Amino acid sequence: MNDLQDIEAKVQAGERLSFDEGVRLFRTQDLFHLGRLANLVRERKNGHYATYVKNMHVNYSNVCVFDCHFCAFYRKEGQEGAWEMDLDALFAYAAKTRFEHLDEIHIVGGVHPKLPYRYYLEMLRGLKERYPRVHLKAFTATEIDHLVKLSKKPLVETLQELRDAGLDSLPGGGAEIFAARVWNQICSGKAKPDRWLEIHRTAHRLGIRSTATMLYGHIETDEERVDHMLRLRAVQDETGGFTAFIPLAFHPEHTRLARLPKATIQTDLRVHAAARLLLDNFDHVKAYWIMTGLKTAQVLLSFGVDDIDGTVVEERIVHMAGADSPPGIGEAELRALIREAGRIPVKRDSLYRALDPAVPAC
Repeated sequence: MNDLQDIEAKVQAGERLSFDEGVRLFRTQDLFHLGRLANLVRERKNGHYATYVKNMHVNYSNVCVFDCHFCAFYRKEGQEGAWEMDLDALFAYAAKTRFEHLDEIHIVGGVHPKLPYRYYLEMLRGLKERYPRVHLKAFTATEIDHLVKLSKKPLVETLQELRDAGLDSLPGGGAEIFAARVWNQICSGKAKPDRWLEIHRTAHRLGIRSTATMLYGHIETDEERVDHMLRLRAVQDETGGFTAFIPLAFHPEHTRLARLPKATIQTDLRVHAAARLLLDNFDHVKAYWIMTGLKTAQVLLSFGVDDIDGTVVEERIVHMAGADSPPGIGEAELRALIREAGRIPVKRDSLYRALDPAVPAC
């Protein structure tokens, strides 16, 4: 029996799927049927295009007051392997790495116990003055919550100050899994899910766009994955401020959850496909190839995914957890990878506007 037949009818009609139907997407044994449905929605929204951005990741510090069980990146202050970049070093690094050739800088770090609020403002101002064309996607909701405390101002005012200093959008990190059961076990100390949602909702109201993420492949259930996606869908209904959804595959190596196995390719395919079907109000679903690997990312371009992130150049957070993907990739190689997957590569900006000539808006 075709266990997705009624869901396929709703997908064909463009109707919204329910929580229970979402759970069934994760439970179906017909993975290829699931992929076909996700691909139908993907091509309905984005045709045969697959987008990417010329970007680089910058981690200004890995010193963090939290010790989330899933994180191999953080270090306590003074611990071996801890680092922080002063602003002179950061700007010198930017010049050396030729940030002016990029379209996006993705900036995140740990929740540092001693860096002052002005450090973050001056970082943004300095980068924007030096590279006015480059989009600054900076600070997860966890970091923003910390900056609100440092600024001693309301969330709205803090976001406005950061925006005025050069912040262009927020990354979606720190969402993990919203379910209280999971949150309390793997990251109980930091800003809670309702706060994450509040920060993104407030940013959207100020005209600051953001991405949304979900960390999968650890202790979460199918129901908790669907609950997470539907909470994001509700905020998107309200604000329309999310540019893309990014499933993040958990890498257990060197974390306090190292006993857990890595997510399989079947899980990768299922999560991305289910996301494309459930998140009907998201224009884009991204394969973060740093976490899935390049080969899986290629396959995901036929399982609901229409974006493959970017060049990245130097990624540390996932690689410190044992990722064996390259830390970055050249633009020509990325375009070739997309073509080999049967898609048309399109260079985009951070807001998914096509930068390639003669290509329609993404």
